[in-house]
Amino acid sequence: MTSTSTQPTPARPMVELNAEIRALVADGGVVSPEGRREYERLLVEWVAAVRGGSTEAG
Repeated sequence: MTSTSTQPTPARPMVELNAEIRALVADGGVVSPEGRREYERLLVEWVAAVRGGSTEAG
C-alpha cells in the first residue's frame, strides 16, 4: 500500500532553498503572481526540510 503525505519530502538542502527564496524577494520584496506561487511552494519545501532535521547553514 502506498502512503501519501501532504508534506513534500525535502529533496534539496536548506541552503539551496534559502537562496531561491531570497532571489525571489530580492527586488524589494515585490513578487509577481507567478513568483508568489513559487515562493509559497519553496516555503512549504523549506518547512519540510526544517521539520526533517536538515540543518545545513544558509
